[in-house]
Amino acid sequence: MRALDIQYMWQCLPEIMKGIPYALLIAVVALIFGSILGLVTALIRIFKIPVLKQISAIYIAIIRGTPLMVQILVTYYGIPRLLEWVNYKWGTNVSINSIPAIYFMFFCFSLYTGSYMSEMFRSCIQAVDPGQLEACYSVGMTTNQGLIRVVLPQAFSTALPNIGNQFIGLIKDASLAFAVAIPEILGRAKIVAGRSSKFLEAYIVAAIIYFVICTICQFALDYIEKRNGKYTRRK
Repeated sequence: MRALDIQYMWQCLPEIMKGIPYALLIAVVALIFGSILGLVTALIRIFKIPVLKQISAIYIAIIRGTPLMVQILVTYYGIPRLLEWVNYKWGTNVSINSIPAIYFMFFCFSLYTGSYMSEMFRSCIQAVDPGQLEACYSVGMTTNQGLIRVVLPQAFSTALPNIGNQFIGLIKDASLAFAVAIPEILGRAKIVAGRSSKFLEAYIVAAIIYFVICTICQFALDYIEKRNGKYTRRK
């Protein structure tokens, strides 16, 4: 009896690797839309826009106060129920079964990411010297121009390491999507292991794949941070 079946691990590696595109796609889409949502929410809270400020605060509190797995399940089972109610109430004919499950995950992970990116962007924007925006006013810039041309580039430079960490975290968090039948890395490993009952080997392969992906991303992010640091020092 062997502790690990190495040959089986090599055999199941290609099958489990087929889940990589799903994990990366969820992470990339969530980071893009979550960043947009987080930036908008952060600006709403910084400029204290009435009503929207309270709504954004409630949104952040709910998302950050509940587990991601719960959010995934509520999204996956809740959106179809909401669409059914809309069809019944307004007489529409939205085909619920035709919507791929991964779109629900895009929505859920984007909301989840947006709540954390909001607090991160808010702290980075507020870390920029307020005199920078006042200097923009002195040369005739509007608030939007000052934010886009002066404040946000500096805030983004400060936030870059945290954005990278958030992206790596999303790649790992995407493993939770297997709970709603998304065939990402962990989901593939579970399917493969179910055929042979060699769960340990399959999960170790999945862990190695996650480790390699995250390590590559970390090296790439470190390179980007160094390039950004050189540019900042020249400025």
